[in-house]
Amino acid sequence: MKFCTSCGAEVSLRIPEGDDRERFVCISCEAIHYINPRVIVGCLPVHQGKVLLCKRAIEPRRDYWTLPAGFMENGETTVQGAARETWEEARARVSDLELYRIFDVPHISQVYMFYRCELIDGAYGVGPESTESGLFLEDEIPWDEIAFPVIHATLKEYFTDVVTGRFPVRVSAIERRRPPG
Repeated sequence: MKFCTSCGAEVSLRIPEGDDRERFVCISCEAIHYINPRVIVGCLPVHQGKVLLCKRAIEPRRDYWTLPAGFMENGETTVQGAARETWEEARARVSDLELYRIFDVPHISQVYMFYRCELIDGAYGVGPESTESGLFLEDEIPWDEIAFPVIHATLKEYFTDVVTGRFPVRVSAIERRRPPG
């Protein structure tokens, strides 16, 4: 950040009085600009025991498979955002959204929230951010082509939970992997 969004003056990175970490502070009006984590919301849509996945048409991880998900927008709830992303990426409408998985990913300042849900009428398609979409049984999932660790973990846990019939909400962190040595 270089300029204040309140007055347009330059900002400097410093610890404001009463705070404990560096923030961007306007050198003119002294507005403090907080940069907080981004929230990614998505769905784990299911129809007749199969999970809906989308193949990404955009970077990062273009041509890899993912659950429909994306950045939450201002003015929407997490449920609204997850349903919107599912429509945008897979042209699918969903119902009965239940919070299923939360991941904290502090090294990239992101929080992921996935909702388990039903695919309405089994209908889906391809949105502008996808090149393909499809319903997959566990043994049909292209596991080596899954876009992100959070998607892989969510899918693995889901298929384990299907066996027990219990779908607890899980919260965990994905820490940055340090190179060996």
